[in-house]
Amino acid sequence: MTHADDLRAWARGSYTTEAATELLLKAFGGRFAAPGNPWVHTASTTEEGYREHAWIDFASIPEEAGALSGGERRFLLLAASLAEEVPVVLGDVVPGLDRENLDLVLAAIAHAGGSHQHSDIRINEDGSMTRGKGYLDSLHPWPRTLRAV
Repeated sequence: MTHADDLRAWARGSYTTEAATELLLKAFGGRFAAPGNPWVHTASTTEEGYREHAWIDFASIPEEAGALSGGERRFLLLAASLAEEVPVVLGDVVPGLDRENLDLVLAAIAHAGGSHQHSDIRINEDGSMTRGKGYLDSLHPWPRTLRAV
């Protein structure tokens, strides 16, 4: 299992944490999800043989990301705000994103909102409901052209 797999396994089950984790794994070549960042905790094995999975302390990002460029810091704050109660003003963050990172943020917001799990329920003219194909596709899928980790 890779470090990225560990992080995804840790995040699984919470759309907001999954979205924030994917942002760190996919943006900037994945360097903000890499071991060595103060908010990334790596997997280890205890003396009893229990494997502890890697995880991200999103709440620590605001205080730990101070030495980064303004754009990197804003991006990290946005990711942290998806997973934790980290306040961010979208009007301050979004205008500074390049096209690739904006695409990731849109996909993360769609994922955090659960759009990939919305039921295909339609309201007919008579007011009755009909179920369609099951689940709808994400409103904005994760981009496939990135060098994903």
